[in-house]
Amino acid sequence: MKAKDVPQDDANMLQGKLREPIYSLDENGNYTTVQSVGWNPKNEVMKEAWDQVNDKVEHARNKVLSGELSPLGYYIEKNIMDIWLVANYMGMWRWTVKRHLKPKIFARLKEETLEKYARVFNITKEQLIDTNLLKSEK
Repeated sequence: MKAKDVPQDDANMLQGKLREPIYSLDENGNYTTVQSVGWNPKNEVMKEAWDQVNDKVEHARNKVLSGELSPLGYYIEKNIMDIWLVANYMGMWRWTVKRHLKPKIFARLKEETLEKYARVFNITKEQLIDTNLLKSEK
């Protein structure tokens, strides 16, 4: 593709902040990079991927509000993490983090453990444990 033909289909996926380097041919036939704001096929795929992430976050939020899941599950989804990654950040076994997803177990966690989880998610301990904050979040 020639440099002048590099797509510039801005779907606001990067909110105008980032441009992506695309390899193209310059007027001499040499490979070079041209900055692009995106192109429709990629934008559609990215939108679909983010829709799936948002659906998983909303599903986790509803499970927390219904008492089926601890707030930990919501923040794992919101931060696009998994149990393995959180366990690594926490220095715990995966089965321990998985156990903390149960509301009754989560309610008995020590202050230090809650504070460590909050640091992993870059929130306060109060935000982590207050499910009322999740009611207004969307």
